[in-house]
Parts: sequence; structure tokens; C-alpha cells
Amino acid sequence: MPGPSNTLLIEGSFNELAEEFAHYLDEVKRKQGDTNTAIHSDISPLLEQKDEVLKKLVTGSAVLNSAPEKEFIAAYNLLVHLIRQSSNPNMFLPRICQNLSNPVTSSPTNGPGLALSVLTTIFNILPQDNDVRYHVFLAILRVIRSSGSFELLRPQLKNLDMWITQWDTDEEDQRKLYLSIAEVAEEASGEEEQSYLYLIRALRTIPSDEASSQEARQLSIRALKSALSYSTHFDFQDLTSLDSIQALRKSDPILFELLDIFNAQVLDDYNDFKDEHDDFIPEQSLSDETLTRKMRLLTLASLAASTQSRSLPYQHISRALQIPSEDTEIWVIDTIRAGLVEGKLSQLNQTFLVHRSTYRVFGEKQWTEVQGRLDTWRASLEGVLGVIRGEREKMQREKERELREVEGRVNGAQGMGMGMGAGRGRREIDVGGLVD
Repeated sequence: MPGPSNTLLIEGSFNELAEEFAHYLDEVKRKQGDTNTAIHSDISPLLEQKDEVLKKLVTGSAVLNSAPEKEFIAAYNLLVHLIRQSSNPNMFLPRICQNLSNPVTSSPTNGPGLALSVLTTIFNILPQDNDVRYHVFLAILRVIRSSGSFELLRPQLKNLDMWITQWDTDEEDQRKLYLSIAEVAEEASGEEEQSYLYLIRALRTIPSDEASSQEARQLSIRALKSALSYSTHFDFQDLTSLDSIQALRKSDPILFELLDIFNAQVLDDYNDFKDEHDDFIPEQSLSDETLTRKMRLLTLASLAASTQSRSLPYQHISRALQIPSEDTEIWVIDTIRAGLVEGKLSQLNQTFLVHRSTYRVFGEKQWTEVQGRLDTWRASLEGVLGVIRGEREKMQREKERELREVEGRVNGAQGMGMGMGAGRGRREIDVGGLVD
């Protein structure tokens, strides 16, 4: 995969290397049973015209995909070196990339790795702002897709935005690139979210004035169905905010209605939809089992978000999800695992205590709920503050009472001390009198 810039070190003049490469192509063709053409003979009178020689060599280079595995990379590197000596190498590189996107028949097992090695070399020797890199990267994506090697692509995706800026890529080419990545991810195991992410990025490249075009419609339907089908995708706000998705309201109203249900409504609404549009789900190649499960999880998320007390009885949950009461805890656990709610199950009280819930949409209704919840919290805090204030005042009164009692005891003790002192004086006088 693309990395630091590389340098090809190949010795020899252009004419010498071109003749050598032409001989090699002729030899590979002969081994394949093709004796009708002789590339070396064709280029001999043209050696002073580099681009004319390269046209012959590049046209004949498709045979390299049947060259022996151990010679494959060296042969392509030589061809790339010759192309770089042209005054216009960008004229030839797209054809090479196309050849490398095709199967390497001489090595079905290692062919994708060989092709990626050559494509990576081409990508890295080109200047960073050379837009031919765009075509090379598309070829890399085709090879990765054919080999199912998405893990090779993943580390490079962090560079994608930088590359697009360097290549000064227009919206149409960006869309093509994003769709190619989405297709690679779609065919890889466990990469549904990555595929969906790049589908959305492709949709965002569609200008507002083209939101109702046939291309936009097809891409929007594809993204919508992906969002509904992926078992781990629950947020539909990224879809509903797009002009091309909103355009489905007119072109595909039933499909848009289904999106609206998954965006903001509950299981009862989904069942009503199925009753009204009996065959629509299977006709759209959607799985009712998958959609029903997702709708149950979303319904519980909505239920948790709208509960003022933050305590959900199992009975309410089973009724809303239309499940047996004994399955309630399983569905709550699944919803927690999906990241839609957090909380604690109480088997003793048969309740689910909600610690956190996810708002599926956030509009006027949700603001009203937040305001109500804040009012409840404010009232609770005011009650707590009232209790604290009352306790503080009570403690203050207790302290003042205790202080008065202490002062009273001190004053009483001082009075007693003075009386006892006077008595002692009189006794002393009396005693003195008796002695006399």
C-alpha cells in the first residue's frame, strides 16, 4: 500500500532498455503461443521517438499478466522506468493500472499481492499532487476488492482526505472514489459500517440541484436500505439530513415512510405499515426479521427516553415490544449491548432503572420532555435545599439554645462561688471568736 516515496534504480539507456523489454514481451507471447506479432521489430525504427515506442510497449504489456511470477515485478518496474522518461508519463500510466487491475493468470494465488506491489510503487514515485495518483488508487481498490483484502486498505483511509485535497479532485471523482471504497468494504466480512460511511460520503457530494436525479435516487435508495439492514446501525439522522434522501419523499414515498418509522416511531407503527403495504418489505429485498428486531430495540430506546420516572416496569416493556414477559430481560440486555440505553435490571421489583437513554430524534417534543425533566429536577433540588435549609436553621437554634444553657450554668456557678466564699469568711470569724 502507499507509503514513503520510492526510487527505481535501473541502469541503461532508454533505447537499450526498450529493446530489452520488447524482446521480453515477444518471448512471453511466444510461450503463450502467439507468434503473429513482434514488438521488437515494431519499435526498432521508432527508437528516436520515445512516446511512439512507449505506445507499442504499453499496448503489448497486457501479456505481462501471464509472465512467470518471479519475473512479474521486475518486468513491470522496467516498464514503469521507461514510462517515466516520457515527456508525458501520465498518458501511459492509466493503461498500466488497468492491466494490473486484471487477474494475474500466471499466479492466481499470489497475483493480487504482485499487482499491489507494482501499483504501490507507481503510487509512491508520483509527486503527491499528481492527479494520476487518483487513478492508481482506484486500481489498488479494484485489486483489493478482487482479493478481499480490506485489512490492507484500512490503514490508508486516514490519508484519504489529504490525498483528495492534494489531487484537487472534483465532486464527481470524489463520489466515484467513495463508492469504490464502499464496495470494497461491503464485500469484506464485518465491514458494513465502513461501507455505509462511504456511501453517505458519496451522497454528500451530490449538489442540491441534482438531488432528484436518477443517480442520486439510486444511490439514496441503496444507502437507505443499507442503513435499515445493518444490524448495528440505529441512527438515521445522517440520512434524513440529506437533500437526496428528502427527494425520496416524492419519488419513493412508501420507502421514505419506512425510513421515517425507523427514524422516530415505534413497533406498533412498523406493524401498521406492514399491514398497509403487505408485500413491500420482501419486494425491496429487506428482511422482516431483521427489521422487526431493530424496531424492538429502537422502541425500547424511545420508551426509556420518554419515561419521566426513569423506572420502567417489565410489563410496560413487554407490551411495547410485543414479547412474552419472560423475554423482557433478554431484550433489555440486547438494547444495552446496542448502546441505546444504560441502566440496571431489578428482578425483585420487575423494573428496569434507566441511567441513560438515547433520543432517536431531537425536536420540539424532546425539548418539551427535557424541560419537564429539568422542572422535576429543579423541584426536587428545591425540596432538598428546603430540607437542608430547615436542618441548618434547626441546628442553629440548637446551638443557640445550648449556648444559652452553657452561659446559664456558668453564671449560676459563679453565683454559687461568691456565696460560698462569704460563708467561709463568717465561719472564720466565728471560730476566731471561740478561740479567744
